[in-house]
Amino acid sequence: MIHIFPSEALFDRASALRIAGQIAEKPDSLIGLSTGRTTGAMHRLVVQICREQAIDTSRICFFGVDEVVGIPPDNPAACAAMLRTEIIGPMGIPDRRFLMLPTCSDDFPAACRAFRAALDRRGGIDLLVLGLGENGHLGFNQPGTPADSRTQLAAIDPDSETRIRARAMLPPDAPLGGITLGLADILEARSLMLVAKGSGKAEIVRKMLLGRVTEAVPASLLRHRPDCDYYFDTQAAAKL
Repeated sequence: MIHIFPSEALFDRASALRIAGQIAEKPDSLIGLSTGRTTGAMHRLVVQICREQAIDTSRICFFGVDEVVGIPPDNPAACAAMLRTEIIGPMGIPDRRFLMLPTCSDDFPAACRAFRAALDRRGGIDLLVLGLGENGHLGFNQPGTPADSRTQLAAIDPDSETRIRARAMLPPDAPLGGITLGLADILEARSLMLVAKGSGKAEIVRKMLLGRVTEAVPASLLRHRPDCDYYFDTQAAAKL
């Protein structure tokens, strides 16, 4: 279902209410979160709503959809650091209920398998919250990623890399990459919601929902899941 909101503030609140509602309905939910310019305010509102409505968060488990490879996990540009600042710390979630892919590893394939196993031990993903890249990427699954991909190392698109390097204060020649939940993993979540706001997302929203379903636009694969919820502000939905 497509939900369109007339302002960024209403978009943020509605998205946050969906996540808080999942926690209230199933207090031991496993919820995947995405970082970026779209989700920060939403995460802070989830904390506020759970406090205002006295929602039990003592059993909830969060995880990150993706992570930056090549920086420490406490670097401000790391997804783990952003989630800790926006929601994990303020909600008082202990490390055992916050799962992240590693920023560094001697064996990334083994780390990917261990991450998937940790999600499976918790019963699988109850709700997955996805951002939308301007090239249609989901997590760090770039255009052309196979639909049957599993958790893996991945490239970072140039626009995201520029922002990450600036936030991490990395020189241009420092190696940088990504690690991400795969597209097949994403499509297996029990509930999916994609969030996008701002005029910069309008064209890719159009391609995602009105164009062909193709690996060239990874987000279009969500149309294989007719129960996916899409949350947009009017700017992001302007070309629908």
